[in-house]
Amino acid sequence: MSQEISRPKQNIVLPFDPALQPWSPANENLSPVPGSLLTPDLFHKAFDRRFIWQAESLLHDWNDHKIIENKTYIDAAVLLPLVYVKGEIHILLTRRSSRLKKHAGQISFPGGRVERDDPSAKDAALRETEEEVGIPASYIEVVGQLPDLFTGTGYLMKPYVGWVNEGFSIHADTSEVEEVFYVPLSFFMDPRNHRLHNARLADGSVRYYFSMPWHSYFIWGATASVIRNLYHRLHQAVI
Repeated sequence: MSQEISRPKQNIVLPFDPALQPWSPANENLSPVPGSLLTPDLFHKAFDRRFIWQAESLLHDWNDHKIIENKTYIDAAVLLPLVYVKGEIHILLTRRSSRLKKHAGQISFPGGRVERDDPSAKDAALRETEEEVGIPASYIEVVGQLPDLFTGTGYLMKPYVGWVNEGFSIHADTSEVEEVFYVPLSFFMDPRNHRLHNARLADGSVRYYFSMPWHSYFIWGATASVIRNLYHRLHQAVI
């Protein structure tokens, strides 16, 4: 007679899929920025040094908490590129290469680590933009900076917003960038397209993050946070 051997149960940890986590709408008491007002004049007003505005309160609280938790961090900078597509303002985004060790396949802005040779974080964002998607700094007019974001992977990210002049062409570094695409600014400036996720992790903690899915692209995390702050800045410049 055969005897059944009991085997210890193994806990199988599935990969974290941010798109499958619970979410709720993130547009309570918020209204869209009308598409007719999304113009260079609005950006000039919103990024005027005298303009006072408030960033996303949740991001502000999370950022403070993460900086207290993490005593060390790596300086990084990204560019939020604004381009005209058929007369409408779009945001240029990239899908990171699936071969990368970190953040493979995720949607992001051009950018990366601030190197010692970079004169400033802004210069780092422009250098990385040229290296990743082939747009030289001479084609870009930086209009301002959004609040720093401390990421969960140990980076202190400085986001810059810049207009990309006509005549540019894309030459993506395929070792880093799998795809370059454009999303209408009007989509992001409608908070009905914003989601707030609450994901319970394997250690029992809860992780919160924003997402803004567009067609087959799941835009979330730090990228969505930068866009969320841009929404608040432009929205407050309108009202």
